[in-house]
Amino acid sequence: MTDTEAFLRTARQVVTDEARALEVLADGLDEHFAQAVQLILQASGRIIISGIGKSGHIGHKIAATLASTGTPAYFVHPAEASHGDLGMVSKGDVVLAISNSGEAPELANLLAFTRRFGIPLIGLSSKPESTLMKQADVHLLIPSLGEACGYGMVPSISTTLTLAMGDALAIALMKYRNFKPEDFRAFHPGGKLGAQLSTVQDLMHKGDALPLVSVGTPMSDALIEISRKGFGVAGVVDPQGQVVGIITDGDLRRHMEGLLGKTAEQVMTQNPTTIPPGALAEEAVAIMNDRKITSLFVVEEGSDRQALGVLHIHDCLRVGLG
Repeated sequence: MTDTEAFLRTARQVVTDEARALEVLADGLDEHFAQAVQLILQASGRIIISGIGKSGHIGHKIAATLASTGTPAYFVHPAEASHGDLGMVSKGDVVLAISNSGEAPELANLLAFTRRFGIPLIGLSSKPESTLMKQADVHLLIPSLGEACGYGMVPSISTTLTLAMGDALAIALMKYRNFKPEDFRAFHPGGKLGAQLSTVQDLMHKGDALPLVSVGTPMSDALIEISRKGFGVAGVVDPQGQVVGIITDGDLRRHMEGLLGKTAEQVMTQNPTTIPPGALAEEAVAIMNDRKITSLFVVEEGSDRQALGVLHIHDCLRVGLG
C-alpha cells in the first residue's frame, strides 16, 4: 500500500466512524433534549457555556452559534470562573457545562456555584454516572463510542457529537422562535454572508436620485433625466405618481425614428418588473439576470405602485452579489 492509499484509508475511516456516531446520536435523542430546549426558552438571562480543553473549544463555537441565532449566550472559561468570572453568572441564566468524562476538576467551582444559587444546569457528557451529570438538572447524553484514533486518546468522535448536539440545540431554538433570514442578518452585517442577506432597501437609491418622468414628458426631457441620473433608465409615472412604465436602452432603439417628437408614454415599456423593499438583494440579482435587465424599481407589494427607490445591478455587485 502506498502512502497516498494509507492516508486516504485513514481519512475515510475517521469520517465514516464519525458519520456512524452521528446516526447513533440522532437515534438516541429523547425527552431530555426537549427539556434542555424548554429550560433555555424559559431563561430570562443568558446561556452560559463552559468547558475545558477540547470541550472548551467546542463550547466557544456553541456559544457563538446560539448568540448568532437569537439565543443570547457567551462562553465562560471554568478556570477563570474560579478567579472572579463567576460574577458573570447570575439569576435568570442557564449554564451548559460540557465535559466528555463529566469529571473535569476545573468545572467544580462553577457547578457548586449553580447549586448554591439555584441556577439551572444542563450537563453535556458521555458518562451518565459522572459528577457533572449527577449535579445537572437536565442531561444531554452523547453516546460513548470511543475516538476515531482507535485508542480513545484523540478527541474526535466525542467532539463531533458534542458540536452536533450544540448545533441541534441552536437550530431547534431558532426554529421555535421563528428566527428569519432578516433577523440573522442583524447579527451578520459584514462579509459575504452580510451581502447575501442584504435587502433591497439597504442598497436602493431613493429621493432625488430616482430617475422619474411623467407620462406626458417629451422624450427630449426624458433623455436628459436618463442621462442626469445615470442609471440608463427612467421610470414613467402617471398623475397619481404610480409607476406605469420604464424607458430603457431597448425602448430608445425601437423608437429611434422620430424619437424626439414622442412622449414618454409612447416610448415606455408598460407594467415594468418591480420588487418590494424588503426582498433580499439576491432575489433582485436573480430577477435581473433572468430577465436580462440592469435596474429594478422598488415599490411596496400590494401598494399603489409609488416608486420608493431604484436598484441597479452595480449596487449588488459592489457588495459582492451577482
